[in-house]
Amino acid sequence: MSGALSEPDLVEIYRSTVGPLYAYVSRRVGGDASLAEDLVQDTWMRAMADWPRNGIPAEPLAWLFRVARNTLISHFRRARPQLVEPALLDRIEVEPSVAADDPSAASVINWGLTRLRRKHAELLEDFYFAGKTMRDIARERSLSERAVEGRLRRAREKLKQKIERVMPRGARRAREVDGVSNHVIPRT
Repeated sequence: MSGALSEPDLVEIYRSTVGPLYAYVSRRVGGDASLAEDLVQDTWMRAMADWPRNGIPAEPLAWLFRVARNTLISHFRRARPQLVEPALLDRIEVEPSVAADDPSAASVINWGLTRLRRKHAELLEDFYFAGKTMRDIARERSLSERAVEGRLRRAREKLKQKIERVMPRGARRAREVDGVSNHVIPRT
């Protein structure tokens, strides 16, 4: 559908994409409706700035997802960390779905993802936010499930390290001494 921007085309694209786009963003922010709405609006504002110049992309939803992902990254890069409940990351490891259902968990993961290498971030995004199983990820990347499991374990460890680096020094020491963890989430 690449080409000039007409109002009927735009309305049709909006109607067919706003639901999936909102679902994607909402899952990434742990169901925080206000933040999801703001980020979807930002994404559409970028489309309205780009499409009149460059035409409607051949795959509008894929274009919107890519812009939404970049908008999410920008948002969480600007966020400032704050302390959160102890052992949040440990809970996330046991219950991956908590990342998509809990705004605090989603925030801490997203904040950390913006500070990881792309290959680690994409793997964690697929697992925590896209709801993909290890089997799905393995099939998409032409890897064994065991290889995905190892890569996911390493990516989680990198995520923990990024978050622990910004913890107050006293909280890090307490965690090392008695195993108590005080993780951080971004303040938005």
